[in-house]
Amino acid sequence: MTVVPVTSPDLTGAEVSWFSALCSDDYQFLGVPDGNLRSSWEHCRDIALEAEKQGFRNILAPSSYQVGQDTLSFVAGMAPLTSKMNFLAAIRCGEMQPIMLARTVATLDHMLQGRLTLNVISSDFPGEVAESSFRYQRSREVVEILKQAWTQDEINYQGEVYNFEGLTTNPAKPYQTGGPLLYFGGYSPAALELCGQHCDVYLMWPEPKENLAQRMKDVNEVAERYNRTLDYGLRVHMIVRDTEAEAREYADYIVSKLDDEYGKLIRDRAHDSISLGVAHQAKARELADKFGYVEPHLWTGVGRARSGCGAALVGSADQILTQIEEYKKMGIRAFIFSGYPHIDECKHFGRLIMPELETVSLPHAYGRVPTSTPATPLGVGERV
Repeated sequence: MTVVPVTSPDLTGAEVSWFSALCSDDYQFLGVPDGNLRSSWEHCRDIALEAEKQGFRNILAPSSYQVGQDTLSFVAGMAPLTSKMNFLAAIRCGEMQPIMLARTVATLDHMLQGRLTLNVISSDFPGEVAESSFRYQRSREVVEILKQAWTQDEINYQGEVYNFEGLTTNPAKPYQTGGPLLYFGGYSPAALELCGQHCDVYLMWPEPKENLAQRMKDVNEVAERYNRTLDYGLRVHMIVRDTEAEAREYADYIVSKLDDEYGKLIRDRAHDSISLGVAHQAKARELADKFGYVEPHLWTGVGRARSGCGAALVGSADQILTQIEEYKKMGIRAFIFSGYPHIDECKHFGRLIMPELETVSLPHAYGRVPTSTPATPLGVGERV
């Protein structure tokens, strides 16, 4: 029995995803910059290609201004280089005029032939400090406009931020039926309201399981008011080895050169550094034992040098598989893993864990991806 009702109760597999470090987040030693692991096109491309080779079904392409490269440009570049893996592209709502964003998403969706998913984010723009309520209102309007563009013939929208009337949606018709799935993470009441009303997968950062269960209950309470259910996802780092001792030794190794003052600088430069979710990650570090473990196998040391997702599952293959099964029983249907360095840890996970997992693509499980090119203006529909 899952913690709360989920959209995919009968799904026996899970969407197992990796992470492409577009935001200067690849290290051999946390907090020690390595030019060979910079967020260049070549390096991030190679992370994605290795993830597809290892059988991952999706890959998160994050978004940040201070460091890294543009998310949607990166995904476009990867489209012809990949054939099986989906891309989870982060879109910071409002960065692009919503109707032009709808067209960009439709273009990417056709380029990828339905292998596109979207991670909706609402953090401040570079140079902007906006009220949380405004940012989530702006995101709500962007999402509602996208959904009109994907499912209707015209966009007619009157909101607090955006107003449009009588715009044809022909250029914005996506490859997928109903458009890409929307993934979302956030902890504030406004965030839960937006996710419960409009999104498909609620993403969580690693915390003790009872905390995750409460997050699921909180967002499900909102979804029920809209007669909806969600699926749930967990974004967590990974250190898996043949034995638990080897995994714990490697966890100590990657923080062995970390200067905590520099680690704080890394955390503070992120756009989400003052968010409620980041505060919960900091709380988990405070509650951890002297070795950094807040739960057996859940190690918070990563958060010493990283904003956002700040903990890793650490253990042998059997131990990690047990943890994944426990999360699946809770109702988690999507996992986004990563590790340091990303290519090396991707190979470890691919060797030790992937052969034991049943994996799925959620867009395919949801029936979003047509079996042939759709009758859209960008597909095989009438030319307009």
